[in-house]
Amino acid sequence: MKDLRLINLKSHDCHTLMQQLLPVAIRGLLPKQVRAVIVRLCYFFNAICCKVIDPIKIEELQEEVVVTLCLLEKYFPPTFFDVMVHLVVHLPREIKLCGPVWLRWMYPMERYMKILKGYVRNRNRPEGCIIKCYVAEEAVEFCSEYLESAQTIGIPKSLESRQNVRMGFKVTPVEYKMLCEAHFYVLQNTPEVDCYRLQHLRRGERWLQAEHRRCFIPWVRQKIETELANPNHCVTKTLRWLAHEPRRDVIRYSGYGINEYSFHTHEHDLRSMTQNSGVTVEGESLHVSSAKDKNPVYANMSYYGVIEDIWELNYTSFKVAVF
Repeated sequence: MKDLRLINLKSHDCHTLMQQLLPVAIRGLLPKQVRAVIVRLCYFFNAICCKVIDPIKIEELQEEVVVTLCLLEKYFPPTFFDVMVHLVVHLPREIKLCGPVWLRWMYPMERYMKILKGYVRNRNRPEGCIIKCYVAEEAVEFCSEYLESAQTIGIPKSLESRQNVRMGFKVTPVEYKMLCEAHFYVLQNTPEVDCYRLQHLRRGERWLQAEHRRCFIPWVRQKIETELANPNHCVTKTLRWLAHEPRRDVIRYSGYGINEYSFHTHEHDLRSMTQNSGVTVEGESLHVSSAKDKNPVYANMSYYGVIEDIWELNYTSFKVAVF
């Protein structure tokens, strides 16, 4: 910009400058007659490069360009007129015979040449580099199109379509402590219990770390029973059954389908060719720097593990799967 020069212009850049910017740039710089002739030439190129051209206007463009070239001869020296300027006369006839200009110009090929030049790694053998990279790109595109319609190996389609699959059905009693752990997990991840959980957490962060897991289940049961005593209570049916805890007899599965995914236990995967027991879960947990930390922080963490068992807790009116 300091030298007021335009450098490194491509042919398409010159095309845009002549059609759009040159008529504006020469305002007030040249005599009126000279400026008018140049603007007429720019408008001519702008007209023939349109996406849609009316065949009736082609004859008008032919007459217009003849008059424009005659005016150019009046104001420019003979050295300005070479064969390229003369070829402008034949452009309307070429459009009539071959169609719009934008269907035949070389700008797309020039852009593609830039892509081919980027394939060159060895300047001593540019043709070989271009051929090798072009063949590799075509092979990759062919493979990608082929794989779109190919059938993947792994889990059979029959299992993928069985969204509610249940495998290894077995009813067994469990220890009350383990049942409370599973019930606590259900309460923590049920949206309808969130308001009670927040009320229980208001007693303090340090108290939460030591007592929340131990006291939350009986506290929720007592809280909901108190609200049920009020005739105008808003306790839902789900909350009523959650407060009564699940049945002691738990249904165990070696395979379970839920939310369009299938999961297996680790013991089942040991006898199978496909592995579906590895899981990752992002959960919120309380983080402390030390035992004396009085300002614990809640943050999300990713936990990785293997499914050892799959339980289905029975709350009488509904069931909840716990992994």
